[in-house]
Amino acid sequence: MNRRPMVGVIGGSGLYDMPGLNRVEQIDVDTPLGAPSDRITIGEIDGRDTAFLPRHGKFHQINPTELPVRANVWAMKSIGVKRLVSISAVGSMREYIHPIDLVIPDQIFDRTTSRPRTFFDDMVVHVALADPFCDPARNALTSAVQAAGLSFHSDGTYICIEGPQFSTKAESRIYRSWGVDVIGMTAMPEARLAREAGLCYVTLAMVTDYDVWHETADAVSVPAVIVNLKRNVVNAQNVIRLA
Repeated sequence: MNRRPMVGVIGGSGLYDMPGLNRVEQIDVDTPLGAPSDRITIGEIDGRDTAFLPRHGKFHQINPTELPVRANVWAMKSIGVKRLVSISAVGSMREYIHPIDLVIPDQIFDRTTSRPRTFFDDMVVHVALADPFCDPARNALTSAVQAAGLSFHSDGTYICIEGPQFSTKAESRIYRSWGVDVIGMTAMPEARLAREAGLCYVTLAMVTDYDVWHETADAVSVPAVIVNLKRNVVNAQNVIRLA
């Protein structure tokens, strides 16, 4: 492949058929860690090649625990990606963070339990992770969201749980007491592996619900999440284009 996209986007299906996407091609990428979640789509946005990978597969058939995260990150780096944008659906853990808001986290808390979390299985490699998200990429997303005129929060802590089940009310209350702001299932170990791979990694978190802690909002459900996620796809497309 002659094209070397500098920017990669990992997210749900729909992001690779963005309006106005030019010179589209799909490629299969082999990695030493197996196949990534799906074929990688490369398209031109305003003159810049960008790579898109549906995290859960194009039919949303891979659950969070089974995601081939190492292969996904390896595949992106191998085709030239240097800046990796992760699109994640999340629940809000704060009253002031509303469904349909966008959040650009600056911190993350890992509560996953069953996922490979390093490329270095056969050696000891220590990698700094105090600031897990890349500031230049966070600044670019912040400017893009502002330009798009969307409701957003420029920082916050993302707690990543194993899933695929949503939290119990007791878990949700405890997580809130820890000071987290949004909850999701996909940003870890992506952030760890992106740092090991030397990629500039950032998450654009799309709020779909209030998890289960909220006393007046409806309890989180798959249909409600999907409705709000579809509403946010257009917002995510605009932000990616501007960024």
